[in-house]
Amino acid sequence: MKRIAFIGAGKMGKPMIRNLVKLGFEVHVFARSIMKVYDIISNGAKYHSTINDCVKECEVVISIVGFPKDVEEVYFAPGGILDSAQEGSYVIDMTTTSPSLAKMLHEEGTRRGLHVLDAPVTGGVKAAKDATLSIMIGGGEDDYRACLPLFRAMGTNINYMGEPGMGQHTKLANQIIIAGTLAGVCEGMTYARSIGLDMPKFLRAVSTGGAGSHQLDSAGPKILDRDFTPGFTVKHFVKDMLLAIDEAGKEALDLDVLVTVMSHFKKLEEDGKGENGTQVLIRYYGG
Repeated sequence: MKRIAFIGAGKMGKPMIRNLVKLGFEVHVFARSIMKVYDIISNGAKYHSTINDCVKECEVVISIVGFPKDVEEVYFAPGGILDSAQEGSYVIDMTTTSPSLAKMLHEEGTRRGLHVLDAPVTGGVKAAKDATLSIMIGGGEDDYRACLPLFRAMGTNINYMGEPGMGQHTKLANQIIIAGTLAGVCEGMTYARSIGLDMPKFLRAVSTGGAGSHQLDSAGPKILDRDFTPGFTVKHFVKDMLLAIDEAGKEALDLDVLVTVMSHFKKLEEDGKGENGTQVLIRYYGG
């Protein structure tokens, strides 16, 4: 399992491709323009201008694109992944998308003789670069085990979560937790600043106690520096939260914190901050 087709050479995909190449995998990359992927071609990936050419002779296809509509396009369009992948190959969608779409991909892929896994990731661009992504996998357990060497090339916290769609459900629950935690970080920092605390000292004081969290450690210093460079963008977080709200509705769950935080991020997106990192939530509080 050495020849891999990779669809989605964006901010997350490029470092994942580099890590695969570094470990000796032969990675074939699709992009509409070679200039968009010239940097990873120079690192050893092989360029293709169509999905069909990229996929047709590979044993594994990995995709990580932006939105559910992009997943549908690269898989179901004529000449897309499902049309082009050879029977018996492994297809791994690492996009965060809806569990129902993951199940549909699994059903259609299985009908065509493919091994399909949903495997969304978390950790952001830094974890993608460091090959320390957390990966949550749904699908057949034998297929998961067969693909473990690939997952280990890209991440360190790798978990098989169960049947098709369960990787996506896990990722959505992850995003629900992040939404509440990041809002708590921003509100706590807003309060601390308003009453005149020394902010770097404040972060040190609370970082190792009960309020400590990855969100505090990663977002807190960036907020102090007014650094809104994206590790994960507002527009993609809004997408994830809307997916989670939709799934929660199917279970008749009222997730009030998630809905409230999503409304804050939606306002920021409407104000032109969709490409900023999620730590820009502090702007909602006037920071």
